[in-house]
Amino acid sequence: MAALSKSIPHNCYEIGHTWHPSCRVSFLQITGGALEESLKIYAPLYLIAAILRKRKLDYYLHKLLPEILQSASFLTANGALYMASFCILRRGLLTIYMANLATETLFRMGVARGTITTLRNGEVLLFCITAAMYMFFFRCKDGLKGFTFSALRFIVGKEEIPTHSFSPEAAYAKVEQKREQHEEKPRRMNMIGLVRKFVDSICKHGPRHRCCKHYEDNCISYCIKGFIRMFSVGYLIQCCLRIPSAFRHLFTQPSRLLSLFYNKENFQLGAFLGSFVSIYKGTSCFLRWIRNLDDELHAIIAGFLAGISMMFYKSTTISMYLASKLVETMYFKGIEAGKVPYFPHADTIIYSISTAICFQAAVMEVQTLRPSYWKFLLRLTKGKFAVMNRKVLDVFGTGASKHFQDFIPRLDPRYTTVTPELPTEFS
Repeated sequence: MAALSKSIPHNCYEIGHTWHPSCRVSFLQITGGALEESLKIYAPLYLIAAILRKRKLDYYLHKLLPEILQSASFLTANGALYMASFCILRRGLLTIYMANLATETLFRMGVARGTITTLRNGEVLLFCITAAMYMFFFRCKDGLKGFTFSALRFIVGKEEIPTHSFSPEAAYAKVEQKREQHEEKPRRMNMIGLVRKFVDSICKHGPRHRCCKHYEDNCISYCIKGFIRMFSVGYLIQCCLRIPSAFRHLFTQPSRLLSLFYNKENFQLGAFLGSFVSIYKGTSCFLRWIRNLDDELHAIIAGFLAGISMMFYKSTTISMYLASKLVETMYFKGIEAGKVPYFPHADTIIYSISTAICFQAAVMEVQTLRPSYWKFLLRLTKGKFAVMNRKVLDVFGTGASKHFQDFIPRLDPRYTTVTPELPTEFS
């Protein structure tokens, strides 16, 4: 800890914005780059979400653009205000160090120092536990609300919700009505229709337990259709995410367009979502057959087993995010029940501390930062984060320049407090 008390004589130009001596110009460059990348991220994200939610025309005309700009300005502020604070505080590095409390960063630091041993497939185990709790709350009355409930209902279907607005008799009536409509007006045999007909022909005479609420399908076709549906959703989502990158190389590398449809990650995400749904539904049906009843506790077992599907698409980011949201959900449930106190602006405080920790790691020890987040910071700042003078920060003992050994900034001696080290070609 002695290294934390050391100081360095360099100014913010020599350490932070080494590409330009002016704090104002550097701030504007970071802001412009961050705003551009933020719009590239949020514009397709909100557009896809609006399409999936089947928003009406009024939303696209009056609400879509403001929501995109709001989120883009929020993300832009993360990069721009950090640089501004860096210049204003000058010695803000020690303050950021004291905020080193984030779980994942501490874990990675512990691994880097050899004090913590990693658990194989730990992200999958965490996702299994998280999925079990989420699905249990989903099955309970008033367990989940808002977007989380809507998202899970879209993924696993309303058949797994214990309370429905319609009775079994009404459900059977709807099924018969659909069959009559199909007989009167034959459906055009497109690709989706052919697949559906094929699945129906295989599972036509399969069993269905009396407690199961999927009245239109037997248990076997219920699981198979669930897999096909969510596999298609996952595949299309991954394709949409790759569209901006593919079209940037439309004229220079036309062959890259094929990777838009035949990329391995497309199938991995599809397999992850499809198997999650089919395992959850299959386990739920199996437990209904074994116990001869429909119980919310089934969701814990079914959710845990469904979590194994992450083996197809391992992601620490997804596991950690869902786990943190689960903690948040349980915290607010505790507040509603009067079991835990309410802390005003707790989300803002936690986010601020977490952001400070991640940015501290990006400056002081990049090797402990999640690689995907480091790439995101480079993209957000147009590569500016990589040209900080980290060699002068090695005095703190964190190996700040470990991945930047060959980088020496070209500084203008007129604006430095210490004679700058010349690059190799000039020395």
